[in-house]
Amino acid sequence: MKHRFIKAGIPQLNGKVERSHLTDKKEFYQLLTYTYDVNLNEKLNEWEHFYNFNRPHGSFKGKTPYEIFKTKLNN
Repeated sequence: MKHRFIKAGIPQLNGKVERSHLTDKKEFYQLLTYTYDVNLNEKLNEWEHFYNFNRPHGSFKGKTPYEIFKTKLNN
């Protein structure tokens, strides 16, 4: 994948990343209960697994990213 830089300070040009940040904020960070012993790396790994393998996505017509990935590999 080739990276392309966008103008700084214009989040509208980076919609996919901004949407991802919003989802993380609403569905991951707000659900955490912070205590001194929270292992954020462990929680993040759990969240990423859920997000990619179990959470249906509207943009994928209810399929998970993993399901879409598998269909693209088989084509």
